[in-house]
Amino acid sequence: MRLIKYVLMAALTAAPAITFAQTPAQAAPKHTIAQRQFNQQRRIANGVRNGRLAPRQAARLERQHRSINRQVRVMRARHNGRLTPRNRRMIAHRQNVASRRIYRAKHFGRNFGRKG
Repeated sequence: MRLIKYVLMAALTAAPAITFAQTPAQAAPKHTIAQRQFNQQRRIANGVRNGRLAPRQAARLERQHRSINRQVRVMRARHNGRLTPRNRRMIAHRQNVASRRIYRAKHFGRNFGRKG
């Protein structure tokens, strides 16, 4: 009787742990290339609107985004509309560089038309 009690207790305590271990962990939502581009374009527009970016700085940053978009189109054309993992890494790297440039232009440049 005691043995059955211990086995039953072990089974009841181990079952939730095993079930929990089998459920896949929720991964952080990944932003698509297009979503990141959209967010960065919005950051540029906000910078111009609030005076943190000069129109010329914004034009340079947008030119960089056009270049990234062009590269994505070429990569997709070469691989039947898909991006390889290597292509995704390359695009992510270029988007990271672009994001850093936006940040630096907005925070370390002069304030254009902004008081204070």
